[in-house]
Amino acid sequence: MSAIDLIIFDCDGVLVDSEVIGNRVYADFLTSLGHPLTPAECSARYMGMSDASVVALFAEKGTPLPDTFIEDAHERERIALAHDLEAVSGVVETLQNLTVPYCLASSGTWNKINNSMATTGLDQFFNTNKFSFEQVENGKPAPDLFLFAAREMNAHPEQTVVIEDSGAGVRAGVAAGMTVIGFTGGSHIGDGHDTVLRDLGAHHVLDHMTGLSDLLSDITRATH
Repeated sequence: MSAIDLIIFDCDGVLVDSEVIGNRVYADFLTSLGHPLTPAECSARYMGMSDASVVALFAEKGTPLPDTFIEDAHERERIALAHDLEAVSGVVETLQNLTVPYCLASSGTWNKINNSMATTGLDQFFNTNKFSFEQVENGKPAPDLFLFAAREMNAHPEQTVVIEDSGAGVRAGVAAGMTVIGFTGGSHIGDGHDTVLRDLGAHHVLDHMTGLSDLLSDITRATH
C-alpha cells in the first residue's frame, strides 16, 4: 500500500455502539418465536450479517421465520435504538481529524443507517459518503458492498482500509483485497474477539478509535 486512498467504516459496532442493543432485540424476538438465544449467541452467529441472510439461514435449517420477521425486527430495533444509541467512544474526535477520504458501508438498511447517524449526530460527517447493502446483490461476507463503495469513492481496493468489528465484515474486506482493521472497541465485544478477527484475516486490530491515526501512519510506513 503506497498510500491510503480511502477508509471504509462499518457502521454498527464501529461508528455507533448499536450491536449490544441489536443483539438484545434479536435474542428476545427469536426467543419469543421459539428459537431461544442469548444476546451473546446472536452476536457470535449473526453479527455483521444482513437480516435477509439471517432469514435465509433459518430457512436452510428447515425452521423458517415468519414472513414479517424482518419488518417486525426492524421496528423493535428502531424503538430500542432511538432510546439508547450512542456513538462509539472516540469516533467524533477521530472523524474530525481525518485527512484521508472516508465513507461508511453497512449491512443495515438505509432507514437504519440514516436514523443511526441522526440519533448520534454523526450525520454531520456522512452525507453522500455512505452505502448500504441494499445497493448490491450480495451482502457481507461477500465483497460486493466494499468494492461498490470503493468505486463510488474513486479509490483502488488495494489502497483502501476497511474497519470492521464482525467476522462477516472482516471476511468481506479480505475478499475485496483491502487492508482490514479488526475493531474491538464496541461495548458488545467479548474476550478473545481480537483473535477471532485475526484468524479470519484481519491485518491489524484496533481496540479504541482514538488510536486510528497512529495505526494508519504505521500501515503507510510499513509499505515504504
